[in-house]
Amino acid sequence: MSRFRSGHEALLAVLLLALLIGARVADPSFVTWRTQAELSGLVWETALIAIPMTLVMLTGGIDLSVGAAMSLASVGFGLTFERTGSPWAGLAVGVVTGALCGWANGLFVAKAKIAPLIVTLATMSAFYGLAEGLSHARPISGFPGSYASAMGGALPSLLFLAALVAAAAVLALTPGGQVLFAIGHNETATRMSGVKVDRVKTCAYVLTGLAAGTAAVLYAARRNTVKADIGQGMELDVITAVVLGGTSVFGGRGSVVGTTLGVLLVHETRQFVSWHWERDELNLIVIAALLVVATAAASLRNRNRSIG
Repeated sequence: MSRFRSGHEALLAVLLLALLIGARVADPSFVTWRTQAELSGLVWETALIAIPMTLVMLTGGIDLSVGAAMSLASVGFGLTFERTGSPWAGLAVGVVTGALCGWANGLFVAKAKIAPLIVTLATMSAFYGLAEGLSHARPISGFPGSYASAMGGALPSLLFLAALVAAAAVLALTPGGQVLFAIGHNETATRMSGVKVDRVKTCAYVLTGLAAGTAAVLYAARRNTVKADIGQGMELDVITAVVLGGTSVFGGRGSVVGTTLGVLLVHETRQFVSWHWERDELNLIVIAALLVVATAAASLRNRNRSIG
């Protein structure tokens, strides 16, 4: 298993390097320290959500509502700021809103036993609807510069690194991490061994919602505006990155290191397409193609393992 993961992660690193070399040949200005430093600020929100999404997918679940939860959390942030004049009160409301979105998903998946795809598809629609209804689809902006200063700079990258290290440690060193893999392999057997599977699955969804809420308040600091559609498409990038990183869509296999490489590959691909062709709509096609190829590769790998 570890040999497989190392091989897959090495392949991702080679693909990332090949992409940057190709980009350097096609458009040298894209692969400069200055350009990459400027573009790096766009990756942290996706990266932050991708870590707990990996945990959810290890259990055999999925969360299609992360973009909508991010949007709803951002609206909670903006409306609270309008009422109180305090971005910090808005931050608390935004983060808690995200966590509550995750908790709702976890409750329906773990307790009501409804398929994660159906639950999160429904909540995605509900969260977007709530965000638009509460904000009347208008942008909210004008946050103080002190908020952007406090929440910008190196903070997003440090939050991501903390999440990455914590998740890697939990997965590699704790019984809780092994339980996540076990649920993905065989949920019934794990449940019969006395593990509180429902609690573990709910926690994984709460963490995903918490990350979506945190991404929303970071976005507010970076762009000085929030709106009901800021999370649109986030679920596509996050899930593509996690699947590209080697996490099985069937659960039971994956790593946060692979997810990190998947995030970088999706980020560099998206930014290069926008940079070189200056057509954002191409990104949807390219990212969708990446997701299909990654999923097909995972299915083929599973079939070969079954035959072997």
